[in-house]
Amino acid sequence: MELKTRGSVESLDLLENPGFYTSTKNRKELILILVTGAGKTGKTITQALTAHGVDVRAIVQKDDQIADMKQAGAQEVFVSDLMDESTLNKAFFGSSAIYHVCPRMHPQEEEIGQLMIQLAEKNHLKHFVYQSVLHPQIEELPHHWKKMKVEAQLFRMNMPFTILQPAAYMQNVLDELDKTLKTGEYRIPYPRSSKISMIDLNDLAEVVVKVFSETGHENAIYELSSSETLSALDVATAAAAVTGKLILAGAYDRKKWEKDSRSAGLSDYAVDASLKLFQYYEENHFIGNPNQLTWLLGREPTTFEQFFRQVYKNN
Repeated sequence: MELKTRGSVESLDLLENPGFYTSTKNRKELILILVTGAGKTGKTITQALTAHGVDVRAIVQKDDQIADMKQAGAQEVFVSDLMDESTLNKAFFGSSAIYHVCPRMHPQEEEIGQLMIQLAEKNHLKHFVYQSVLHPQIEELPHHWKKMKVEAQLFRMNMPFTILQPAAYMQNVLDELDKTLKTGEYRIPYPRSSKISMIDLNDLAEVVVKVFSETGHENAIYELSSSETLSALDVATAAAAVTGKLILAGAYDRKKWEKDSRSAGLSDYAVDASLKLFQYYEENHFIGNPNQLTWLLGREPTTFEQFFRQVYKNN
């Protein structure tokens, strides 16, 4: 499989890297990676892959997401419901590999994953990379447990797979950045002292490129988290150090959070799953191990302060 050049620029590192192609006698094939998901994950993964000369075909669920994915570098964009087998099959046809990330807290994650696996096998894709979550084994967290069930389905496939289990994104802190900077309060709907592992989404994207571009990652499961475990107090302290502003960690009343989230259009399933997650955070820390991410990156993972400093500088 030979990489297609993008414009007049060739990505020599990948053209010379055997992980991005399979050698078949008298045959060369274009690599085309299918990326499901049009949120911040899908866009960041697409940007990382296309920056390395890889052609990306994206699946989105709404017409107004097409422009964002095109801007991120997707060569082709298909609009489809994630359970529409007929339309999805057109996107799978001719693709070489898939990066599957289901929309966050989707009630049909298990069924969607099963369909993606079926179509990948039907269209003879060569590699299935699935974005799961840190600690999918926790049964009382429904959105984690559904990912665990998708992982189990991957073991029955007749193709190489890689499972990535990232911690919560550092980027999630930015959802209410303007309000945090304006009010001087970083609010969360669980105890401010609860310790949680995090990952910079850009570190995850770097790992994705490596998984697709190198051999040796087939049939592997990677737990991905940075070296830090952070409480809301730690996040507020780091943000204050970077901005020079007084920022404190505050409590977001859970009933108020639920009311606000429902008003904003969050589904019943997502609200329920989130509340169970907050309760888990109240009763337990949520901590991963950084060794696999450090090994895959070949460096120390990005710290929260490094991440936040870069974001604040760019804005």
